[in-house]
Amino acid sequence: MKLYVVGFGAGNRQGMTLEAETAIRNSILIVGYTVYVEILKKWFPEKEYAVTGMRQEKERVCLALHEAQNQNVSLICSGDAELYGMAGLALELAESYPDTDVEIIPGVTAALSGGALLGAPLTHDFAIISLSDLLTPAEKIRKRLKCTAEADFVIVLYNPSSRSRPDYLQKACDILLESKSPETVCGIARNIGRKEENTRILSLAELRNTPVDMFTTVFIGNSETKSINGRMVTPRGYRNV
Repeated sequence: MKLYVVGFGAGNRQGMTLEAETAIRNSILIVGYTVYVEILKKWFPEKEYAVTGMRQEKERVCLALHEAQNQNVSLICSGDAELYGMAGLALELAESYPDTDVEIIPGVTAALSGGALLGAPLTHDFAIISLSDLLTPAEKIRKRLKCTAEADFVIVLYNPSSRSRPDYLQKACDILLESKSPETVCGIARNIGRKEENTRILSLAELRNTPVDMFTTVFIGNSETKSINGRMVTPRGYRNV
């Protein structure tokens, strides 16, 4: 039997890859976080589902691996299965399930789907950093922000704020402003792929004081990023060749 670890995209059916849909259709049971399961139930009502809550990632993966000993199972993740998803943990824990074949199915992560909504902010080198310090020490996050800013990467921030850490984006901007201009072009994309989807282009100075939440993906441009006709664009340099 097989365990598919599936990244199903940002939250709409159009953003799901054909490979992801095939894996889900080939599965008897779908295992996932409550919010993600509710999304997939609308698209695949004929499937069986098992859910776990927030911060129950290990339990979720163990359940999926256990069930995959007797049937094909899809362990679902929003966006991509590797990028802050369950792929790594599934492969770690699969050592205890040698007879279960684990296949990773990639998905379109918010950096790509949100970037497309904003324009073309990721045309050159970029880094993705999560501001959540649940699994990563805060000091390491601060160092990564500082180094990527000094190296002039475009930076995409995941998990920029929550009820328990409402000022994390503001603190991140303060670190970035040590190396970046306050006029650096930035963008935010919220509720990507859902009814409430919206975007905004603003400066780094404006971003510092902008409220965001866990449904927001934040884009900080490099020194060459521009706003062109209301779109966020990072040139690669083709026009100079």
